[in-house]
Amino acid sequence: MAIKLNVGIIGYGYASKTFHAPLITTTEGLNLSAISSSDENKVKQDFPHITIYADPQDLINDPSIDLIIIPTPNNTHYSLASQALGKGKHVIVDKPFTLTLEEAEKLTQQATDAGKLLSVFHNRRWDSGFLTVKKLLADKTLGEISAYEAHFDRFRPTVRQRWREDAGIGGGLWYDLAPHVLDQAICLFGEPKAITADIAQLRPNAKNADYFHALLEYDNLRVVLHASMLVASPTPIFAIHGTKGSYVKYGLDTQEDALKAGYRPNQTYNWGMDNSDGELTILSESGELETTTLATLSGNYPAYYQQIYRAITLGEENPVTPIQATAIMRLIEAGEISNRLKQTITL
Repeated sequence: MAIKLNVGIIGYGYASKTFHAPLITTTEGLNLSAISSSDENKVKQDFPHITIYADPQDLINDPSIDLIIIPTPNNTHYSLASQALGKGKHVIVDKPFTLTLEEAEKLTQQATDAGKLLSVFHNRRWDSGFLTVKKLLADKTLGEISAYEAHFDRFRPTVRQRWREDAGIGGGLWYDLAPHVLDQAICLFGEPKAITADIAQLRPNAKNADYFHALLEYDNLRVVLHASMLVASPTPIFAIHGTKGSYVKYGLDTQEDALKAGYRPNQTYNWGMDNSDGELTILSESGELETTTLATLSGNYPAYYQQIYRAITLGEENPVTPIQATAIMRLIEAGEISNRLKQTITL
């Protein structure tokens, strides 16, 4: 009989309701058994029979819980994860891993000492567009890559009242979206030699970063990562150029919208399908440039929790290790220093 892991989620905000709870409840071997929330009725609407704790500490202390998920405000990640590891739990933290590099390093060591799995939910590794890019690069379709650009642009001109807009909590685009695009870049190219970052507040009444433009330097490659809350026209999410050609892709992954709409990966639905095909321009054998449409691979967010289950029960690879997540925090801190000093930071 397959091992069942009891899972508890701390908090029931957007990330828990949209991503974690649906993915956990559709992953074989995982049993969502408890949620801590100050809004009991909100939880009961979705899970009428689940155990609900008003205090996160009570969930952490529950001896029946094997794995704890922490999709809470960023400034609580370190303390909650440390407490959970201290109680012998496996732990998943939503991105960003922590607020500081020091906290990330401490948690990594604590998990190692405890012999427990610690992972960070970098779900954008399983975006449709990124999986397509990853295959293109693995197949050397574009030759040697010289330039890679990734955008995560939105049009939200009005500052909303929510914790992600609060600088004191570690909100803003540099902590919210930069971990996604930084993680993708490191997955493809490894850690850069240097970073230059421009991080700004451009909207009226903005309290935190709503714009960033970062340049990562490699030996023969430049990586540009960009996000803004004031982009109304579509921009490519990927534009990649190499010695054999280029690839340009518009349109975000569809899985978040599908989850918000109530679709689930285990239903009869073309999960992760992305109809926004990319454009591939390649130098042909005749020496002419040929442009074709390249079908986008389907996204696969369920793969994260499936691999988490195998990592805990079978000792297989952790899908996102704390060492990998710590590398992101190193770049987050270096980017902040670069922005403050208005200079390139060598890593």
